[in-house]
Amino acid sequence: MAVAVSKKKVTKKKSSLAVKLSAVPKKPGVYLFIGPGEKVLYVGKGKDLRSRVSSYFQKAGELDPRKAAMVRGIKDMKYIVTDGELEALALEANLIKQYKPKFNIILRDDKNYPYLRLSINEEWPRLGVVRRVKKDGAMHFGPYVPSSSMREALAFIRRNFGVRPCRYRLDRPLRPCIQYQMGRCPAPCAGLIDRDAYRKEVQNVVMFLKGHKTDLIDELRAKMMRLSKEHRYEDAARIRDRISALRRAWESQKVISPELGDIDVVGHYVHGRDAAFQVFFIRNGIMIGARDFYIRDAGAIPPKELFHGFLEMFYAKEIIPPERIIVGVRPEGVMPLR
Repeated sequence: MAVAVSKKKVTKKKSSLAVKLSAVPKKPGVYLFIGPGEKVLYVGKGKDLRSRVSSYFQKAGELDPRKAAMVRGIKDMKYIVTDGELEALALEANLIKQYKPKFNIILRDDKNYPYLRLSINEEWPRLGVVRRVKKDGAMHFGPYVPSSSMREALAFIRRNFGVRPCRYRLDRPLRPCIQYQMGRCPAPCAGLIDRDAYRKEVQNVVMFLKGHKTDLIDELRAKMMRLSKEHRYEDAARIRDRISALRRAWESQKVISPELGDIDVVGHYVHGRDAAFQVFFIRNGIMIGARDFYIRDAGAIPPKELFHGFLEMFYAKEIIPPERIIVGVRPEGVMPLR
């Protein structure tokens, strides 16, 4: 009798799940597989929720061991319909971060990487640091990993370019601050520089951050010669020193190839049950940073799915994707490059 009752319970549970599956709409959204104790086992997304969710049960015999174990543990499922795939991607990332499901790929690094933000949309643009990129009309450069490389770039710009670091509103005249006295700000707040000259300085910062070396050096050399002809020798000497500082700064950069432009290179290495990823950030042909990620118990995940899951989770963060992403897989036993 006990056996009969147990079978009846299982049949009822399966039929209840089957009813829910049949009611899933053919719309984009996010689904959650629930296990014992209402614990979330897996969070996924699909442009056709019904087709995506049903595939786990219709092709159960074709699943890899990891997914097959997940399906056996499913007791319930939930879904959320979204307006499109982009919204589904963002929601999926948030739910994975919230529930940390057993069968999802989890990145232990929840930091937002720093960017240099140049507010060209303002009347008097300023340069600052942000960790959350917004579509606000400003220009963003990065990500800088580690953040020390960002601090070095910011300090160099503030020493060598006349762009204000402050957040003051400049709709009324102000007294110049200590940054002006130190020669690190041209004091637009006090009207000591006209708008055209200031915008020229901002454009020079853009050329520096984009790695346009020849254009920037030619621009500064022409300015130096003009100042010299006007007998403004001290100002010309400052431009000369700036050119020298720029050349030294560029010599210390890890130039990969200027023709590459903006790319991320993602390397992958699996050893036993663990996996490692390395991401190299290359902007304007210059490597501005690199980051390592380690994922435990990932050996049973097929390489294609592992790569897809990592990229999806990584670029769901506050990161501006580059024009291209290059991926590769290293054979077991070959250590990743450092």
